[in-house]
Amino acid sequence: MTQSPERPSRGPLQGLRVVEMEGLGPCPLAGQILADLGAEVIVITRKSAPADKTDINNRNKSSVALNLKHPEGLRAARAVIKTADILIEGFRPGVMERIGLGPDDCRGENPRLIFGRMTGWGQTGPMSQMAGHDINYLGLTGVLQALGPSDAPPPPPLNIAADYGGGTMFLLLGVLAALFERQTSGKGQVIDAAMVDGPPVLMGLIHSMIARGDWSEARNANMLDGGAPFYRSYACADGKHIAVGPLEPQFFAQLVAKAGLPSDHSKDQYDIASWAARRDSYAEIFASKTRAEWEAIFDGTDACVTPILGWSEAARHPHMQARETMKEIDGVMQAMPAPRFDRTPAATPAPPPAPGAQTDVVLQQLGYDDTQLAALRAAGALT
Repeated sequence: MTQSPERPSRGPLQGLRVVEMEGLGPCPLAGQILADLGAEVIVITRKSAPADKTDINNRNKSSVALNLKHPEGLRAARAVIKTADILIEGFRPGVMERIGLGPDDCRGENPRLIFGRMTGWGQTGPMSQMAGHDINYLGLTGVLQALGPSDAPPPPPLNIAADYGGGTMFLLLGVLAALFERQTSGKGQVIDAAMVDGPPVLMGLIHSMIARGDWSEARNANMLDGGAPFYRSYACADGKHIAVGPLEPQFFAQLVAKAGLPSDHSKDQYDIASWAARRDSYAEIFASKTRAEWEAIFDGTDACVTPILGWSEAARHPHMQARETMKEIDGVMQAMPAPRFDRTPAATPAPPPAPGAQTDVVLQQLGYDDTQLAALRAAGALT
């Protein structure tokens, strides 16, 4: 087997060891972010395979291929987990228990283990065993109903809101909070991170507005859902689009001046009764110039007007380039680690390893010798 890939030697999480059970979506992204920030992340995968440089979620990680249905493969997995600070998994409730790697199995040998569980519906509740995806979780929270135009069904916001915003980020918050608590108690704990739980937390501001009577359940009728003429997207003369978002009066005044809008609009910016007509009139004005023309007009101002870029354009934008937000690694354009740290900055990510590429290296670190590895491979415990 090949040696460990060259991994970043910097980052605030250097010295933290994480085991990630192979999966899809929020859990691999959580592992990526932990690895980006310096943690050693070992993925337990089902089968060895060629490297895939486009598999961005697996960058910076090591990979061990084990047959968990084989007693010795399961024993090896437990040996790896015994050395970990954190384990993260994204299976349905009960799957880890059935294969012999549930919290009780793992924490019996490693009581300091933080066991992060990522599911859609949560570990409990009447829907906990049902399949689902971002659109389903988002639909149950009330968030999806608030998105999109008023005359069409709500569109899915890619899969960033529930899968990643409400899933990955809350899994990370949970395991790192438990890591902090462990400094006092000396004990690990189980984190139940559900994609249906996170989005409502993110909607704290909207819930406040609802409670105050400042938010309508009708779409395109509120300040932040495209109802306000000063917070929405507009088409330009060339078919491209701009984002307009001056919520504050002082910023809106700059929009009025720079775009040539009627000056008296600054006096009643928040008059909801005027919004429908103004959306139409603003659309006509913004359609009179190209996106590039509007970008030049608003560049350097506080009018909160910026271009809406395509994927390839975004990486080339001067601001994105100046901050190196996106970078090409081994021919694959991808985001650089975030957030940024002044004393312990993250290194440029290493390409993702081939699944199973570090099986021998990791197990040798645990005391397996070449003879034992050969026997395990012949028996089918290593895949």
